[in-house]
Amino acid sequence: MSTTRAIRGAERRAEILRAALEVIAERGYRGASLSVVAERVGLTQQGLLHYFPTKEAMLVAVLEERDQWDAMPDSNWRLDLLASLVDYNAMRSGIVQTFSALLGESVTEEHPAREFFTGRYEAVRANVAEVLRAEYGERLPSGLTPERAAPLLVAVMDGLQYQWLLAPEEVDMPGAFRDFLTLLGEKGS
Repeated sequence: MSTTRAIRGAERRAEILRAALEVIAERGYRGASLSVVAERVGLTQQGLLHYFPTKEAMLVAVLEERDQWDAMPDSNWRLDLLASLVDYNAMRSGIVQTFSALLGESVTEEHPAREFFTGRYEAVRANVAEVLRAEYGERLPSGLTPERAAPLLVAVMDGLQYQWLLAPEEVDMPGAFRDFLTLLGEKGS
């Protein structure tokens, strides 16, 4: 395959993923269809299947692409950078809404994104534990280990997103997250 053709294919795939994200945001995963996504990008459903053989494959690709936008690198993260991620998410309500809706749907046994979210949360908890370890060592000021505190911090981030989506005028997501960091004992919050 030529380099030009590969680049065009990658660009087309990215265009399809953006359209799929929009359709899922509008209709939810169950209400989204391959034909609607195909129509948005000027393809037939058969043409779309060249890029994504199933709706499930497209969903997982959308989630993986979205995760790349704010993936936590393996090192050099600090608690204040997690707060910056919360600030960033507060500027992208549509993306946060779509992700939250898919997360909620994925708790059912047969949902195609269940495996993705299960693996994602395992990795996120491990990364957050390392962030906490870098900040506090083996014990936080409360006495919790980083592994015990990590799921709590992740739960606060996700829980704040749901509250903010439901009542954006009442819930200051970035401010509340910084308040939580103060409770953890972060220096200079």
